Amino acid sequence: MLDREGFRPNVGIILLNPRNQVFWGKRLRTHSWQFPQGGIKHGESPEQAMYRELHEEVGLLPEHVQIVARTRDWLRYEVPDHFIRKDARGHYRGQKQIWFLLRLVGHDSDLNLRATDHPEFDAWRWNDYWVPLELVIEFKRNVYEMALTELARYLPRMNHHNRYLRSGLRAHRHDHDLHGANSSVDHPPVPMDMPPRCLPPDAEPSATK
Repeated sequence: MLDREGFRPNVGIILLNPRNQVFWGKRLRTHSWQFPQGGIKHGESPEQAMYRELHEEVGLLPEHVQIVARTRDWLRYEVPDHFIRKDARGHYRGQKQIWFLLRLVGHDSDLNLRATDHPEFDAWRWNDYWVPLELVIEFKRNVYEMALTELARYLPRMNHHNRYLRSGLRAHRHDHDLHGANSSVDHPPVPMDMPPRCLPPDAEPSATK
């Protein structure tokens, strides 16, 4: 199903965990990593297509996620001719996508890369929100950057203040017990704005199911 300009309607999915890390999938038998995505079938809304692709590619059901936001308009990328089947050249140009930002409310164990007989990924990991675009196939990079940038404003706020404050108080009480009430032990300032710890870009991917 193509529009008049030769673009196929499609959805992209950015899936967040509680640390605002994103699902990052390794395409089957390749060295490329990407977000889940897939075409919108005739009669489907973008949201319906998103839920279908979410289950087909990562095994999640609607009750496992919460929709945080979506892109306002279609984001387009053109596919180079050598990636297009010969019978489609001349009228197929690429994809136009609506991107969804989802929050995982289930568990990591709910993800299943073998939910169908035609898996898209053979490995996955949680990655920092600003994914390494050099691992994405080149003609998709600009759309990834646009989608991440537009949706970044909707990232759930991470409340680290109380956690670090409590850890600072515990450290203070521990030193107080060790050195006495009149001790002059110096305490470093409590970090109030530290970002969440993220997996390094070169971390080993999670084992597939």
